[in-house]
Amino acid sequence: MRTRFSPSPTGYFHVGGARSVLYNWFLARQAPGGVLILRIEDTDRERHGEEHVDGIRRAITWLGLDWDEEYRQSERAELYATAAARLFGDGNAYYCSCTREEIDARKKPGDPQGGYDRFCRDRGLPPEGNALRFRVPPGKTVVEDKVRGVVEFDNDNIQDFVIQRADGSALFILANVVDDIEMRITHVVRGEEHLPNTAPYELLWAALGGGTLPVFAHLSVIVDDKRRKISKRRDGDLVVLERYALEGYLPSAMCNYLALLGWSPGENREIVPLDEMVQLFRLDDLNSSSAFFDVKKLRAFNGEYIRALSVDEFIAACEPWANLSREVAPEVQTRVEVLSDVPGLVDWLAAPVEVTTPWPDNSAAMLEGCTAAFETCPWDHDGVKDAIEAVGQANGLKLGKAQAPIRLAVMGKPQGLPITTIALLP
Repeated sequence: MRTRFSPSPTGYFHVGGARSVLYNWFLARQAPGGVLILRIEDTDRERHGEEHVDGIRRAITWLGLDWDEEYRQSERAELYATAAARLFGDGNAYYCSCTREEIDARKKPGDPQGGYDRFCRDRGLPPEGNALRFRVPPGKTVVEDKVRGVVEFDNDNIQDFVIQRADGSALFILANVVDDIEMRITHVVRGEEHLPNTAPYELLWAALGGGTLPVFAHLSVIVDDKRRKISKRRDGDLVVLERYALEGYLPSAMCNYLALLGWSPGENREIVPLDEMVQLFRLDDLNSSSAFFDVKKLRAFNGEYIRALSVDEFIAACEPWANLSREVAPEVQTRVEVLSDVPGLVDWLAAPVEVTTPWPDNSAAMLEGCTAAFETCPWDHDGVKDAIEAVGQANGLKLGKAQAPIRLAVMGKPQGLPITTIALLP
């Protein structure tokens, strides 16, 4: 089993990319000898950013995943040039001088060639200053996909596509196929948007003598609450994985939630440990329906994972946000869904509070009464609770409202940890 994750370093790491690398990692880790390749597809020099390469590595590592081999397409140009020369020599490609403007000027409505009319196909142009196009043969190309089933493409509707730019650099499709052949990739698991690329991929694969095709699985689209495909441009940091790391989502919770965007472990289960998902995952179980990225559900997932931590694990996880004692940690742990919520519950412990919320009615009477009651009541959970309840009843307040002035005086906010927990802190 040899899988690959092939991101383009042109922006922040997307949750869709995180799901793709997760599924590929599942496959590679299901049996001894499985290999996951991280292949940075940085052939687009204008959009490539080195900081995004580092971001890809950090994101995969944060998820708790790893990879076995790493390559960069920018370092493999000779392989692509050799393949291009072979395709030209075998008559499977030809050089083209047409500019985009010339192609558009000749374009006719409904042109089955996608705008390019194969103008240079038989002109016999030399390589100098010209792009190299693949000569699409007649017939049909059939893609067998684990998610989409059998998809048939009429080659008449596939234009003679460019595989090498006029400057000699390879385009994505050529580099992709050459790498998959050379790296002996057995499974290609990627987003649905790549399905139309798979017909040209198969044509190139055959022309290069690649042998048995990989198993294809094109994953369902991830959509927002309006059933629109999520995108960096429209949805902003909603789709950026780093946002969730900074907000205090646990990697284990994120992996579990992402795995369910198009796949189910069965038996109506949702919370499943990562090592168990590795063994349960099957491409045949992937769903073709679009998957709703529900941030509220993700938060709830994360809360479940936080509550499943031991107290010591929770304290350690909170260190980037707050230093918690063992006395206060259990109460905090039951009240947060993301770790960035922790400071709001304990910041009053580290600095004087500033009350900005209006004081409730009877606040002065409650504070004076409780101050006196606390001097004589048993200093334990029940004693403190009974004292507050008694003073509250004397002032016509139920326990919830009776506690509000004390919370404001101690924490500067009307909600937070239980008063009894606060009172018993050392």
